Amino acid sequence: MWTWQPLYAGLAVAQSDDGDFRYCIALHDGTYTINCESKSLELSGDAGEGNSSNESSRVGSGVSTPMSVGDVSEALSKAFIGFLNDYREENLSKPMGATLTTQLATLSPHLAVRLWTELDIIPFIFPADAKEKEEPSIPLDQEAERMARKTVKQFNVKGELPVQMGHRRQVLVDLDNHVHIAERESYDSTVRMDTTGAATRHYANSLKKRRTKIAFFNSTAQGGGVALMRHALMRYLTLLGVDCKWYVPYGKTDIFRITKDNHNILQGVAIAGERLTEEKMVDLDDWVIEEADKCRWVEHGGPLSSREKGGADVIIVDDPQMPSLVKIAKERDSRYVLPNCLRAHPGYLFILTLSSSRPVIFRSHIQVRADLADEAGTATSEVWNWIWNHVKDCDVFVSHPVRAFVPEVVTPEKVGYLPATTDWLDGLNKHMHPWDEQYYIHELKVQCFSAGMRQLAHPDRKYIVQIARFDPAKGIPDVLASYALLRKVYMKDTPLVDIPQLVIAGHGAVDDPDATRIFKETETALNGEFNEFKDDVIIMRIGPSDQMLNALMSCAHVALQLSTREGFEVKVSEALHKGTPIIATLAGGIPLQVQDGKSGFLVKPGDHDAVAKHLFDLFTDSELHSTMSEYASKHVSDEVSTVGNALAWLYLADELSKGEHVAPDGRWINDMAREKAGIPYQKDEDILVRNVSLTN
Repeated sequence: MWTWQPLYAGLAVAQSDDGDFRYCIALHDGTYTINCESKSLELSGDAGEGNSSNESSRVGSGVSTPMSVGDVSEALSKAFIGFLNDYREENLSKPMGATLTTQLATLSPHLAVRLWTELDIIPFIFPADAKEKEEPSIPLDQEAERMARKTVKQFNVKGELPVQMGHRRQVLVDLDNHVHIAERESYDSTVRMDTTGAATRHYANSLKKRRTKIAFFNSTAQGGGVALMRHALMRYLTLLGVDCKWYVPYGKTDIFRITKDNHNILQGVAIAGERLTEEKMVDLDDWVIEEADKCRWVEHGGPLSSREKGGADVIIVDDPQMPSLVKIAKERDSRYVLPNCLRAHPGYLFILTLSSSRPVIFRSHIQVRADLADEAGTATSEVWNWIWNHVKDCDVFVSHPVRAFVPEVVTPEKVGYLPATTDWLDGLNKHMHPWDEQYYIHELKVQCFSAGMRQLAHPDRKYIVQIARFDPAKGIPDVLASYALLRKVYMKDTPLVDIPQLVIAGHGAVDDPDATRIFKETETALNGEFNEFKDDVIIMRIGPSDQMLNALMSCAHVALQLSTREGFEVKVSEALHKGTPIIATLAGGIPLQVQDGKSGFLVKPGDHDAVAKHLFDLFTDSELHSTMSEYASKHVSDEVSTVGNALAWLYLADELSKGEHVAPDGRWINDMAREKAGIPYQKDEDILVRNVSLTN
């Protein structure tokens, strides 16, 4: 199957002695430079504010008025974006990335972000290396070609941008901030700045003033929801100037098998007889100690070393796979002091008391069957007791906003609620030009062809999509059964061209060994019970291409999220943000995001007939679909955004690093943050549901 040619760009600019600018664009195919064009920069009449007077002076007086800084910036952006857009459409090629010279980035500071938002081009800005600094100036075209070669080097053989790791296994987000897809102003536009934005800046400024250091830990840097949230959070905090770093271990396949089994046990979806044995507990604990040592987290200057030795001021462990990090973080920074009453008695110097140690926050980011965890002797209680034994000394226990996820053994006053979040500016969620959407849909078709998968008929036929990992709790058998019922009962007499196809797709994660098994079970079901509709069902495990999932969700007519067990599943809010009506289950935190009958429909897990009926209505009642789509896109809470997520973490870090006692006692962290900052919720502000009883 034919595909677009990927290209890699180099962008450069030069100014002559008389003040005129020339710009150059070099395009590389991964082997050779295939195009390189230099042009003089022309200031158009609408390049910026005040241009009409400049143009007037040129025409009327014959005297050239020098371009303003804003004029030059806008003219350069328009020139580069115009050229690249025209080139891709005329040559059916896809510029994947573009490296800007530092001079160009200075002259046109918004160009990088515009390349990302308008053309889906990953923008890179690298400082000149030592060799380049020593070299004499080179011709403009050679400089652009050198930038193009730099762009090529950033992508792996699959055309993907790899995650970069630094010293001590620190995740260097956006290639150590050399990828520029957002500005502070970009994030400002995603939330209400008079409320969420103002409160977030309040805590960021406090942390910066006191030079507080924050460190996050979890098991993987790519593939899962935690990793997606963390990349976005680190990007935003870097723009705010907050000192925050993120660390992950090297990982082991056999360990991730155990931790995935634990995950399934906690959710109540494990294979019968699966237990966390004493031997496995020892293996897990030994692994964390090994990783802490191998990654040098506990040595002098490491994030888990004491604060006196350069360690972080606040530790956040966002992973039930590595709970013993909480204990290690506490033990490495325990301060002992002599009681005042004994300080005058040298003979009693051996009598010491433990003062407050470094604050540590633990986040339980999955659904926990608290009912099973509370029942002695169950597999779930064994796993949970192992986790709790390690994390019980944490200062704050953060959970998804579902009380039923918190076992009784957890100290109530430590429990605070925080939803999962997503980023409106990254590849998963940003608004894409129709050209880019169709590019990624075409690339999906190419991947399907290569994998021997059925083909998506879009745009000739509409489709339903569920985007989720191939996981036992994601309700994939229910998705198939509901689709079959739609076909057999509700659309049995409908012409094929008017019947939607079904797409089930998602990323994989390195710590999720179940995905292959669930994928195979799904294909087996399609070859058996649902064979009649197999040709219209596409199931794909997609690599780390966020934009492909973005296009799939954006172009879908209806989205599903039929999880049987769920933590929060922010994919629901992502669908709503795009105006894609969703049918989702009353599981976990999903009902907090959907206004039933307005932005989507909520059903009980396993209610195939309700799902099929709602699907039929949304495909046959255009007014219902249009009304629901518009409402959904306009009623998404700031709490599920990156800025909303930052607000919660910055509040906790600020209060705890000051030595304040934080006792949520079942409150939402965002509510506490807003209250402390003195910024109450407004009547017209969309917030997630608080007063709903959730038991799943």
